Amino acid sequence: MRSANACLLPLASLHGKAVFTADQLGDEQKPHPIQEAMVSCHGSQCGFCTPGFMMSMWSVYLQRDSRGGPASREEIQQALSGNLCRCTGYRPIVDAMQVAEQAPEHPFDRQALSTQLAGIADTGDFHYSAQKQHWHAPRTMDALLRLRHALPNATLVAGSTDIGLWITKQFRPLGDFISVAKVEALHHCERTDEGIFIGAAVSVEQAYRACLKEYPELSELADRFASLPVRNTGTLGGNIANGSPIGDSMPWLIALGARIELASVSGTRQIPLEAFYTGYRQKDLQANEVVGRIIIPLRTSASLFRVWKISKRIDQDISAVCIAFSATLNDGRLQHVRIGAGGVAAIPARARQTEAVLEGSMWDQAALEKACAAIAAEFTPLSDMRASAAYRRQLCVNLLKRFWLETSPASDAKDKALSLTAYAAAGDQQ
Repeated sequence: MRSANACLLPLASLHGKAVFTADQLGDEQKPHPIQEAMVSCHGSQCGFCTPGFMMSMWSVYLQRDSRGGPASREEIQQALSGNLCRCTGYRPIVDAMQVAEQAPEHPFDRQALSTQLAGIADTGDFHYSAQKQHWHAPRTMDALLRLRHALPNATLVAGSTDIGLWITKQFRPLGDFISVAKVEALHHCERTDEGIFIGAAVSVEQAYRACLKEYPELSELADRFASLPVRNTGTLGGNIANGSPIGDSMPWLIALGARIELASVSGTRQIPLEAFYTGYRQKDLQANEVVGRIIIPLRTSASLFRVWKISKRIDQDISAVCIAFSATLNDGRLQHVRIGAGGVAAIPARARQTEAVLEGSMWDQAALEKACAAIAAEFTPLSDMRASAAYRRQLCVNLLKRFWLETSPASDAKDKALSLTAYAAAGDQQ
């Protein structure tokens, strides 16, 4: 069971799934504990946002047993992300969730639901047609590649978190669709001695949680990537294939040296992620190809890694700049330097000139000053509603300085909690 944005989900994508709305939680004779708690804690005023909050709360409620206890306020706030309230503020809604979790379990027969879904499940490809448009949902990689070869102009869709907006907000005529959501091979996520392999249809939430085990420095970005309902539905492969210059996954994947595997009926090929982007919204992707897997290298004991997202709001906002730094440090000297940046060019890009300045240098103040001058001249960003070009350049410089502060042996701040969230958490523990 997971929360999702109904406004982003094409009807055909729900085939074989159970859909629950706020109307099904309870009724006047037997309200759900969540409904009762929202009333008693004054968690609803105008009521416009209440159904969305309650469904996100229900997903928390259903996880009580697997979680082994009540959710913390921080966990509740994460689960409620993506639901916006302008009447109550959020405190009484979080209070209501904590009250609801103390109530006796509201009956919900998961086994019966699983049996019902198994009864309507089909093991073959699914096709749906309406208004002269066609939805194709193959189940095997071979079927997907054959479809893509036959329909090179069809729109590939995974979680629909971006394409859903093309339909509902931009009213784009998209023609036929090929969904990758049911292709089992694209849902594999595993760590081997050769790296972390993430199938293109693995959700953003699952993909980030898998990578956090290897790179815990991703923690803050993982929580700030859109909202939980979007992370539950959107896919890492879709975020990459979309090719947005302000997508939050590409900078850190580029910095870590990730590769993507592209598949077609002719076979597969692998390319570095940064080579995938050839221009604004343009990609090195043939008409009959799909993104198959993302391969992320394992870290070494000497590796340094940081990633930061800068936006006007902490939550639910698009990045002005997202930048990631990766290197190894041996005897005080930097090697294998890679810097990935988003929001500073027409494509997610590497700061190659700055990398060249740092490669082989002692990680000291002199190297930092040279690198800051290089990164200030590295990109020619645009000015838009999110940030000016000058601000974006300065961010790149300042975040490089922060990387030095947190990782250089010459820094007095090395290993200190410099992030706002870490600083706040440290203050709570004092």
